[in-house]
Amino acid sequence: MRVRSRCTLLRVAFRTAPLLCPKPSAGLFAARPAPRPRFQTSGSLKCFLGTLKMEMTSLKRGCLVVEDNDGEAPAEETKKQRISLDCCLTKGQDGLGNENLPSSENEPGLPDTVSAGKGKKNSDGQLEEEEEEDGLSEEDTEEEEPESFADMMKHGLTELDVGITKFVSSHQGFSGILKERYSDFIVHEIGKDGRISHLDDLSVPVDEEDPSEDVFTVLTAEEKQQLEELQLFKNKETSVAIEVIEDTKEKRTIIHQAIKSLFPGLETKTEDRDGRKYIVAYHAAGKKALANPRKHSWPKSRGSYCHFVLYKENKDTMDAINVLSKYLRVKPNIFSYMGTKDKRAITVQEIAVLKISAQRLAHLNKCLMNFKLGNFSYQKNPLKLGELQGNHFTVVLRNITGTDSQVQQAMNSLKDIGFINYYGMQRFGTTAVPTYQVGRAILQNSWTEVMDLILKPRSGAEKGYLVKCREEWAKTKDPAAALRKLPVKRCVEGQLLRGLSKYGMKNIVSAFGIIPRNNRLMYIHSYQSYVWNNMVSKRIEDYGLQPVPGDLVLKGVSEAYREMLTADNLDIDNMRHKIRDYSLSGAYRKIIIRPQNVSWEVVAYDDPKIPLFNTDVDNLEGKPPPVFASEGKYRALKMDFSLPPSTYATMAIREVLKMDTSIKNQTQLNTTWLR
Repeated sequence: MRVRSRCTLLRVAFRTAPLLCPKPSAGLFAARPAPRPRFQTSGSLKCFLGTLKMEMTSLKRGCLVVEDNDGEAPAEETKKQRISLDCCLTKGQDGLGNENLPSSENEPGLPDTVSAGKGKKNSDGQLEEEEEEDGLSEEDTEEEEPESFADMMKHGLTELDVGITKFVSSHQGFSGILKERYSDFIVHEIGKDGRISHLDDLSVPVDEEDPSEDVFTVLTAEEKQQLEELQLFKNKETSVAIEVIEDTKEKRTIIHQAIKSLFPGLETKTEDRDGRKYIVAYHAAGKKALANPRKHSWPKSRGSYCHFVLYKENKDTMDAINVLSKYLRVKPNIFSYMGTKDKRAITVQEIAVLKISAQRLAHLNKCLMNFKLGNFSYQKNPLKLGELQGNHFTVVLRNITGTDSQVQQAMNSLKDIGFINYYGMQRFGTTAVPTYQVGRAILQNSWTEVMDLILKPRSGAEKGYLVKCREEWAKTKDPAAALRKLPVKRCVEGQLLRGLSKYGMKNIVSAFGIIPRNNRLMYIHSYQSYVWNNMVSKRIEDYGLQPVPGDLVLKGVSEAYREMLTADNLDIDNMRHKIRDYSLSGAYRKIIIRPQNVSWEVVAYDDPKIPLFNTDVDNLEGKPPPVFASEGKYRALKMDFSLPPSTYATMAIREVLKMDTSIKNQTQLNTTWLR
């Protein structure tokens, strides 16, 4: 077969090369055939490395987070939650906490200034059960102690620390501000059918079996509180009796419907007491009723799952699910989705929920700010992690310094050559204890080190109560005493301390096992990402973009893997772990990603606070798109592009600007501005 061009050579070589396929659990970095990607990235190079798909669950403060699309929201744009008077939530459950504070799971809540460089889900697709009985997440209430990010991040990671060192393009870099506003970063999910998800329809499907709107207002706040406590087994009462003041059949029917609809797991009956009519609510199916809404109340003619499009601002996917589950009074595990979206962004994605009506979901639009639900439909199946084809990004880089010619060259390079498919900085945490170190200690069976790495004091962006918890641990090594310093117990530190209190200091493995499985595996995935980044940098340094033996099998550059793992006291030929969960098989990942649907424009503006494009909600409300002047005080680069799953938009932007995307580097370059 005659090869006519280098580009053809790359495609042919990688499409026809034989793949090594050992036994599934032969080792952490065992090669196996990769499934044919649904998202086409023509001309991309594939390189062997054991790395799994991103997990769905992000961890709380001070821990690892794995996100698909790089985002979080700045503090100054966080909106307070508004609770409508006719909302179905009782007093005190506003559903939104103070999440705009610095976090080691995401980038801190300030704009990211970028400077130019020198050129686990279960088998049915639903979330696993939570530890707590009621399944409702606690909210962060303690305010952060004032301290500049520049000071906190002096000990943070740089790209060099995690193996991100190379660029593939030759153009000159320039500076700009990434995510000056969280609304400068918009993500739309690309579904399994290839369609980009948009929120463009708030109507509710017509269904005669849905109850009337009165079910949301017929119960008083006090009655809702009593029913909720009964539903969540928070008191010793076995029933709640509600007197029917206006004793008509219609009124009683609405109350029956309201209780059954708003409080899954409760049944009702009508009783006469001393000549008065009461509707009595009681448990019918025990504690399992919360996770499994009553089957007989769901119309057989409709699918069991209500699919909808979720528009959210300044909230990651798991936090959004926790908010929705609180308002609906159900467990988070009845929700499913295809991919996680992070916090510092406006994101649009498809969600599915088991046996919750579109009518009830649509009512949340009256209760919540920074959320909007729409495009409802009933389907037979849930959504499964990984079913998406990717994400479409609309990004604004403000106050750019590059000339029109430099911007044109940089964007053409991104479109034609692509970028190195590094794992982004948020994969590794923002404190002085990188999450990949915890993953390495797990693989080494160094459990005392695992405990110390998670709990020891460290520099970096953390909440005040976590700092106090770590200080208590360092001083006393008493898990119960350290746990008392945490108002939020669901963070990884709190879960580990709870495990140590339960199982003792000599059984760290069992204590660590209390942490949800997906979260535990993220530490290992962070180490895998660390190895991948370093190996890709070495691969490009040694061979450039030419395909070589060893890209698909352990040959040639395999010695680099062996040397790196040996230095970490790991054996690439024997990666079976004593604990089965930590014996992970490998997979293939592309070295170079070419974005699709790439477009861009440079616009002028005077006010840094004005939005530079419309959101889906803006379009629903009929807002006209922004009009730009021919000249302005500032210039911005607006870009659109699509990426496959498990790739990082910040890595694409890094290639355009030739910058270090680490928070440490950005804050040190701009300490005066950030203060």
